[in-house]
Amino acid sequence: MEQVNNAHSRATMRRSLEDRMISVVIFIVMTLVFVAIIYPFYYCLIISLNQGRDASLGGIYFFPRKFTLDNYKEVFRDSQLIASYGMTILRTVVGTVSAVLFTGLVAYAMSHRDLAYRKIYMTLMIVAMYFSGGLIPYYMVLRSLGLLNTFGVYVIPSLFGIWNCILMINFFRTIPESLKESAKLDGANEMTIFFRVIAPLSMPIFATIALYVGVGHWNDWYSTSFFAQQNRGLRTLAYMLKELITRANLTSIAGQFAMDMSSAQRQGSAASATYTAESLRMATMIVVVVPIICVYPFLQRFFVKGVMVGSVKE
Repeated sequence: MEQVNNAHSRATMRRSLEDRMISVVIFIVMTLVFVAIIYPFYYCLIISLNQGRDASLGGIYFFPRKFTLDNYKEVFRDSQLIASYGMTILRTVVGTVSAVLFTGLVAYAMSHRDLAYRKIYMTLMIVAMYFSGGLIPYYMVLRSLGLLNTFGVYVIPSLFGIWNCILMINFFRTIPESLKESAKLDGANEMTIFFRVIAPLSMPIFATIALYVGVGHWNDWYSTSFFAQQNRGLRTLAYMLKELITRANLTSIAGQFAMDMSSAQRQGSAASATYTAESLRMATMIVVVVPIICVYPFLQRFFVKGVMVGSVKE
């Protein structure tokens, strides 16, 4: 009996040692992955907080060598950038709220198994999710609807997302039917049930879809570049950042950010400026990325629950 116990103890110690070794390997690998993901963003941050001309000499890896906020001051001097900031916030808020509401209403209707022609609707949705008409037909549809170079081109095409709708359908089916039936007995119609019963219970999936849609609106430069470029008032932060990244000439960038300055002022500032094209790009990247990062912690607690419940069909 003692020999059996000793053998069992040795096996347990062996497994524990193997578990610790695996845990160490996983920790090292995940640390390397974390550094590989975070460091590029951190590098952009320290370069944006360093004097541009000094940063161009290289040798900055962990901390700013000559700390300054001149890069950010120069970025926020541009009236077009400020306007694009407001347009991006407006587009993200309006587009996200309207998309979650519209997709939620459609998903609530589709979650009813007795909905007439429901199978036909689902088939059309699945086909549309996997097959696209292409860019040129899409452009022609937007033009025929009069959406080109209007604010509607940001909001209306993104009102409904098929994958988001499927997640919501599966989530709504987890809500007990007895709640809906009791509301109907009290005289509530379907719209009242949705807003007074379903919506309050569906915050996890709503927050998840809002995060998906909101990040998509915030990062989208494609729509501005192809469908709203002629209207300067509709230019977004992502589009401005794309324009900055594609420019390689400091003169053109300085001219863009100092558009409202007189010629003499521009010459004087160019001689004494501490920023460079690269430092302005880094500062603009941080300005674009930080707001959406700040929103994520408030939605993170809903995120996992919304994805897990909405993605499993029992």
